[in-house]
Amino acid sequence: MKTIKIATDYSDTPLGRFPDDSPVNGTRFRDEFLRPALDAEDKVEVDIDGIEGYGSSFLEESFGGLVRKGYFTEAELRKRLQIVGQDKTLEVIRNLIWSYIHDAKPET
Repeated sequence: MKTIKIATDYSDTPLGRFPDDSPVNGTRFRDEFLRPALDAEDKVEVDIDGIEGYGSSFLEESFGGLVRKGYFTEAELRKRLQIVGQDKTLEVIRNLIWSYIHDAKPET
């Protein structure tokens, strides 16, 4: 299993959806960190601790974008992706990530 700790492996201030928004945007995280890990491993754990706040655009593009771009289905992600964190206040973020994955529709 591969573990990605967003705060240390990517950025402690992830921001935005697209490269024009920020150098540490959701598209980059999805395409350079999350998708390659899911392509290479049966299970991937994403640790969401260590961030003061997550913007919805970053989360939706990173996680919902996996389904929207047709890389994975929700069912595949439910089996292979774990969102973890010790900070109990991040349960809201975990739920939000899964709602973005659930709500995403593949682009046609």
